[in-house]
Amino acid sequence: MTTQKNTHKDKIGFQRIIATFGIILFIGKIIAWKLTNSDAVFSDAMESIVNVISAFMGLYSLHLAAKPKDEDHPYGHGKVEFVTSGIEGALIAIAGIMIIYEGIHSLIVGKTLSKLDLGIWIIAATAVINYLLGYISIKKGKKENSLVLISSGKHLQSDTITTLGVVISLVIVYFTKIFWLDSVVALIFGLYIIVVGYKIVRKSLSGIMDEQDPEILHQIIRILEENRRTEWIDIHNMKIQQFGAALHIDAHITLPWYYSLRDAHSEMEKVILLLAKNIQRNIEFNFHMDDCKPVSCTVCQIQNCPVREKDFIKRVEWTSENVTSVDKHCAE
Repeated sequence: MTTQKNTHKDKIGFQRIIATFGIILFIGKIIAWKLTNSDAVFSDAMESIVNVISAFMGLYSLHLAAKPKDEDHPYGHGKVEFVTSGIEGALIAIAGIMIIYEGIHSLIVGKTLSKLDLGIWIIAATAVINYLLGYISIKKGKKENSLVLISSGKHLQSDTITTLGVVISLVIVYFTKIFWLDSVVALIFGLYIIVVGYKIVRKSLSGIMDEQDPEILHQIIRILEENRRTEWIDIHNMKIQQFGAALHIDAHITLPWYYSLRDAHSEMEKVILLLAKNIQRNIEFNFHMDDCKPVSCTVCQIQNCPVREKDFIKRVEWTSENVTSVDKHCAE
């Protein structure tokens, strides 16, 4: 419990750093815009407003997700991470639309830029800081299974890409005096940002709707297959839900019908402890014990079974298809 609290505290502390730097970098970009009069820089600055809003939304969601379960939220508050991540993705896409709008406006109206040398250095510095923060945030988010930190990191890195585009356009314009190139580069990276925002929204919606995560499912099945015991006749009807960084696993396990309740429960606990030991996430289990039926004999590997009614035919390899199936396994 203490480790879990410390993990939440670390995530919240890092998100505070992201929010603070978001404000500082936004101010820097506004200064660069005032100096250069560049629409591309202005668009980049407007995207930084999204960074700041997203950072504080992420901070709020981490505070809420850290709350313990209560009567109204028996599974905890982890789902809020998916909600805020989805809003952040939508804001990223909106920022991309804003950049495209400003780019088109500049192409139509035309604009002369000034003090590009100083503006280039300021914007380049914000790009470096953004990328480093994004890299650390994604790495920390993957380590602690936090969608908020991963989304924040991707947002910061996508902002870095567009900022570098602005820097490149400013450098080209500085040497060539072809001012419309500034707007063209902004249009290209505006489209890129929309794609990044869509992917984040898509991932958050899959979490909200409890869409099966193939990567997690394959990991669980691999662990079970590599450590399979003959007493575990089959595992089926598995469902996995994500609540922020935590998982909830439902499954049915078929055990010999002649086992005592104590023996059957002991075997079920071995499965639970195996998964808890090998998956570095907080997991809540809800396993249902099924007694074996005659149809199970064909896949049951228990030798010298005292009550076998049918011959053993083959060992059924557990896969994502049959472990998530409602039906018990059989050799047919």
